[in-house]
Amino acid sequence: MKCPNCESESNKVLDTRIQKDGGIRRRRECLECKSRFTTLEIILKSFPHVIKKDGRREPFDKEKLRRGLRLACMKRDVSLPTIEGMVDRICQKALEKQENEISALQIGHWVMEELRKVDDVAYVRFASVYKTFKDIQEFVKTLESDVPPAL
Repeated sequence: MKCPNCESESNKVLDTRIQKDGGIRRRRECLECKSRFTTLEIILKSFPHVIKKDGRREPFDKEKLRRGLRLACMKRDVSLPTIEGMVDRICQKALEKQENEISALQIGHWVMEELRKVDDVAYVRFASVYKTFKDIQEFVKTLESDVPPAL
């Protein structure tokens, strides 16, 4: 690790803290110029590529997932920590697949599962964009078939 001030590679770690996201924050001191600096170590996760409906492939984008969930939950009583929890669970499912590619349809299905548990209106909003419908009857029929049976 080079000092950002003098570029010396001689330094010592003064403090180490584990972050909430699993990263490691280290406070360091350069042994040459005595300046102090902070480094952050993070684990790089290798997400699969996403196969879109039209066959294109693109890298998995956690921010795109987060934006989609936030849009679906806009003006609803869904907290940011709840949205972050959904993002984390969907990302974990994608990583657990241990495949190089995953379909956008599969990700959309996971999003719909998460939204159904949290907010019916957000679920309907997402479903109306995610699924392609010819008319309103097809939309209603699909939503009715997606509803789990009452206990």
